[in-house]
Amino acid sequence: FESRPNTFVTANLYLPDGITEPRGAVLFLCGHHQQAKHEPEYQIVCQYLVRAGLVVLAMDPVGQGERFSYYNKETGKSDVAWGVMEHGYAGAQCLPLGDALARYFVHDGMRGVDYLMSRSEVDPNKIGVTGNSGGGTQTSLMMICDPRIAAAAPGTFIMNRRSFMYLGGGQDAEQIWPGMTALGFDHEDILLMMPPKPVRVLAVTWDFFPIEGTRRTVNRCKRIWEICGKGGFVDLVEDESIHKFTRPLAKAAAEFFSLHLLGQKVSPDDDGVEEIEPSKLCCTTSGQVREEIAGARFIHDENADRLAKIEKQRDSMRKEEALEWLRKRVFAYRKPCDLNPRRYRVEEFDALEVEMYFWWAQEGIINQAFVFKSKEMAGQDLPVTIAIWDGGATCLQPHIDWITKTCADGRAVMVLDVSGAGSLLPYPLNGRHKPLDYYGAVFKLTDDLLWLNDSLCAMRVYDVLRALDVVKLLHDIKSDNIRFYAHGRQGVYAQFAAALDERVKGIEIVDSMGNYANWVGSRIYDSQDIVSVILPGMLRYFDLPDLDRWFLERK
Repeated sequence: FESRPNTFVTANLYLPDGITEPRGAVLFLCGHHQQAKHEPEYQIVCQYLVRAGLVVLAMDPVGQGERFSYYNKETGKSDVAWGVMEHGYAGAQCLPLGDALARYFVHDGMRGVDYLMSRSEVDPNKIGVTGNSGGGTQTSLMMICDPRIAAAAPGTFIMNRRSFMYLGGGQDAEQIWPGMTALGFDHEDILLMMPPKPVRVLAVTWDFFPIEGTRRTVNRCKRIWEICGKGGFVDLVEDESIHKFTRPLAKAAAEFFSLHLLGQKVSPDDDGVEEIEPSKLCCTTSGQVREEIAGARFIHDENADRLAKIEKQRDSMRKEEALEWLRKRVFAYRKPCDLNPRRYRVEEFDALEVEMYFWWAQEGIINQAFVFKSKEMAGQDLPVTIAIWDGGATCLQPHIDWITKTCADGRAVMVLDVSGAGSLLPYPLNGRHKPLDYYGAVFKLTDDLLWLNDSLCAMRVYDVLRALDVVKLLHDIKSDNIRFYAHGRQGVYAQFAAALDERVKGIEIVDSMGNYANWVGSRIYDSQDIVSVILPGMLRYFDLPDLDRWFLERK
């Protein structure tokens, strides 16, 4: 079916034999398995549900099953890895538009309910929803957004934000709901959208979603059902397993939904519940929507449309309004503190003297810089150029010619390490992912900031502005002629900071982002550490060429 014009959702409908009147139905939302609806684990769950007498609609999420967005007809493979990688790829491009990927997942789910309601076999007042992992995320979104849901069984997802932050993992793009933690939202609020409707939380004890968070959330919410006189309508069922929709959980779901949607508890047995050949469950001949449906649209296409609409609206945006928005994003949640800079003599390098400084950019947050000067100008008060590039002080060699020339021209060079970059790169979270990898430490910390209505990009722009304050305190450095040198993607921090602070007298930009609109419009791009340079919502107000123009107008 079409969730939106030319956006096709592939799904399987399971019907109990011998239906004579409308009955309860369950929307089954798949987690992060490549085959999605025809993954054997999920087929088994659907079979237990249908054998309990329920109609079941199992849907492929975007990026899985038959909905690979980046499938290449010529190679027969996907240009971007399926599932979480594809979700993160398209999800990153949603953020500068002020969107989040979850909007598309929840809309597909709501359209699945629309389809179920159109079936003569379904009682439209008796529709439930379940799924585990990423399907548990989607189930939670449906519990929040769709009041038509009569009962829900979210699986291997419900926990709480605190326990997950301590765990140290990143999440997938549709699982990151920007600003919700800042609003006081937690997983308890997902459950509290449902009273007095029935909810059964499904969990496994060996999950990477912490079981202690799951237990605490369910226990804290039970009293609300009790107040409603429906204390038995919420519970937690656990299985001893790794992250999975196990057979015991499938049976528990079937018993729960049959009781609340059919009026009698049915415990289906295991006889006849076995894997169907996955290819028999495909809705397309080729196995991929993009292969055979001309004009089929995916999230990248929708982002492009959103961008065009936003750019039209932005034409009337005033510079003052845009810069005020930027200032608020950069300074929000920061805790000013004394810089208390420390200075260390490092060594000499060819014709250069090198010193290292570090200071407190915020409470508990250290920034660092290496300052280079020509030995021939020792003791002189020099103007400074602050350099911001990918890798910071750990990536000096590719820039040493520029450093040497700039110092020879009579300027000091400050190579800045902003929070979590260069020498301040966090330690790896585990042995699988390096700090800048997808799911690495920087990715995880960025996730947490997005939940807090913040971003690593905004935080690092603040770091650059604090470096301007540090310049006043440095030895033999003048603060009345500060320039920026921006190189690579992380040079955008300098562009944002220059737009906000008149102490910056000039900026040189090399190999920067160019503009974010072109990046959002690019179907294929380099996704390495892209999350660290995204300022959510910025394209509603400006793009980089706007900042460059405004800086020149100010000069």
